[in-house]
Amino acid sequence: MAGDTGTAKVKIDSVVKTFDTRGGEVVALNGVNLEIAEDEFVCVVGPSGCGKSTLLNLIAGLSAPTSGKVYVNGKEVKGPGAERGVVFQQYALFPWLTVKKNVEYGLKLQGMGRKEASAEASRYIEMVDLKQFEDSYPKELSGGMKQRVAIARAYAVKPQVLLMDEPFGALDAQTKTQLQSELTHTWSQEKRTVFFITHDVEEAVALAQRIIIMSARPGRIREIVDVNLPYPRDQKMRISKEFMEIKNHIWDEVYEEYMAMRK
Repeated sequence: MAGDTGTAKVKIDSVVKTFDTRGGEVVALNGVNLEIAEDEFVCVVGPSGCGKSTLLNLIAGLSAPTSGKVYVNGKEVKGPGAERGVVFQQYALFPWLTVKKNVEYGLKLQGMGRKEASAEASRYIEMVDLKQFEDSYPKELSGGMKQRVAIARAYAVKPQVLLMDEPFGALDAQTKTQLQSELTHTWSQEKRTVFFITHDVEEAVALAQRIIIMSARPGRIREIVDVNLPYPRDQKMRISKEFMEIKNHIWDEVYEEYMAMRK
C-alpha cells in the first residue's frame, strides 16, 4: 500500500519550519507528517506560499527543520546525499559543457571511470530521446530539451529519491504535456521514489499515484488523494469522467485554501 509505514522510503515526522524576517517570525510548515513508499510517485499541490518548496528542500537536505525530523531509508536527513537527486525549474546545466558532459559530470563525481561514465551518460541521454544532441551545448537547446538533459543527469547518478520542484513550470503547454508523458514512461522503466511539486492540478493528476494537498500558510497537509487511474494517462484519459472528478475535487480544495489565504 502506498505510504505504508513498513515500506516508507521517506518519512516526515512532525516537521515545523519557521523563518525569521524583518516583519517577524514566519511559520512556513506547521506539524507536517507524511510517509512515502519506495518507488511511489507523489505530487504536492497547494496555493503559493504554502510551503511546498520548503518541504522539498528539507527532504533534499538543503534546509533543516526548526523542529521535527525528516528520514530517508530510516536515517535522519542531515544534509544533501547521493541517494537524493533534485531537478529544479531552472535547469542548472553547465553552459560550457555539452549535453553528454553535463550528464557525465555527476557520474565522475561519484568516482566512475571515464569509459563507464560515457556509456552510462549515453544510455540516459537516449532514454530522454536526445541521442542526436549529445555534442550540443545548452544554448543550442530548447527549454524542453534542457529539462530533458536535467532529468537524464538526475537519473544517471541513480538516486533512490528524485525531488522535482516544478520542473515543467516554465514550458509551453505542448512541451509540458510531452515531458509529463516521457517522465511517467521513464519512471515506469527506471523506478524511483518521486516527490514532485506543481501548481498545475491537471499535471498532478496526470503524474501521481497520490496527491498531497497543502493548506495555506502555515503549511499543513489538508488532504491526501489517491489517484487510482492506469498509466499512461494520455489525452483521452484526461477528458474521462474519472480523471475530471479527481481534478475538480483537488482544484476545489486548492481554491478554497487560496481564498482563505486572501482573507
